[in-house]
Amino acid sequence: MEKITVHASGTYDILIDKGSLGSIGQVLKERFKPCNIAILSDDKVFPLYGKTVTDALTAAGFKTVSHVIENGEQSKTLDNVTAFIECMVRAQVTRTDMVLALGGGVVGDMAGFAAAIYLRGIPYIQVPTTLLAAVDSSVGGKTAVDISAGKNLVGAFHQPALVYLDTDTLNTLDPAVLRDGFAEVIKYGIILDSKLFDTVAVPDSFDLTKVIARCIEIKRDVVEQDEFDKGLRGLLNFGHTFGHAIEKLSGFTITHGSAVARGMIIAAKVARIYGFTDYTEVITKVVKDYCFETNCPYSADELYSVILSDKKRSGADITLVLPKEIGACTLEKMPAGQVLELMKKAGL
Repeated sequence: MEKITVHASGTYDILIDKGSLGSIGQVLKERFKPCNIAILSDDKVFPLYGKTVTDALTAAGFKTVSHVIENGEQSKTLDNVTAFIECMVRAQVTRTDMVLALGGGVVGDMAGFAAAIYLRGIPYIQVPTTLLAAVDSSVGGKTAVDISAGKNLVGAFHQPALVYLDTDTLNTLDPAVLRDGFAEVIKYGIILDSKLFDTVAVPDSFDLTKVIARCIEIKRDVVEQDEFDKGLRGLLNFGHTFGHAIEKLSGFTITHGSAVARGMIIAAKVARIYGFTDYTEVITKVVKDYCFETNCPYSADELYSVILSDKKRSGADITLVLPKEIGACTLEKMPAGQVLELMKKAGL
């Protein structure tokens, strides 16, 4: 079992293993006192792994209550968080108890947010079952839900008490869901690690577990330096300002990974207009090799209308993450109107 430790406002471990989900109860017993654990999962993941997890926790002396939501981004709402909290109230979950997120990024974000606000904050554990959640959303303590105005606009910083990843859970993913996670993997290479980018440039040519661990190390290093997203952590948003707008405009029929893949290409095009070296072809080739769509179906004006409500906006300014080279991105703060101008000049 590989262990990566994060030292933020709370110190916690990320445990990476293969075929170990049935041992989760014993692992938790060694780290936490017996308590109630409220499990949040979805209707695709829970039938696959719910019994394994609940049986393991029960055998280790924990009591569990489970709440299952519909799979998909459309479930990431305040109403569903409230329903989960009401489930915890009925189960008499207290401040000495915990939440456990069993699923992908939607479940992890919702469970973390519920844990952040329930009784003014209780511990939670991330058990990611998608590649996207494993390398990105389960680590770092960002929790949020969507509202009609945009994605992740209501949330809190709340670091997990533990992240427990059994890489065997990735074997049951739909290929399209697995592919979604590779958008985030590619992102890590572009922003901070050219060697990682070269490693993953050819699909299926690398050790996935090692790549996951490297992505987590990069995020760990960034979070430790900028836990509350005041500077360096903004680099992790590469492709996301445009990607989140694409998701929103599509009514979330375009998945997060597919939207971010297109967003990274848009960012490269904008960087060229801004005066940086053009890496559009390099990034586009890798994105295509992972079978992502590369064309944005929305105009600059349509994207801009959503970007104006992006949570990364500061007053009249927006900060874009732009590639100066592969492995080195920069944060460029500019007037919102300039973003629209750059997108139009880039041909959107």
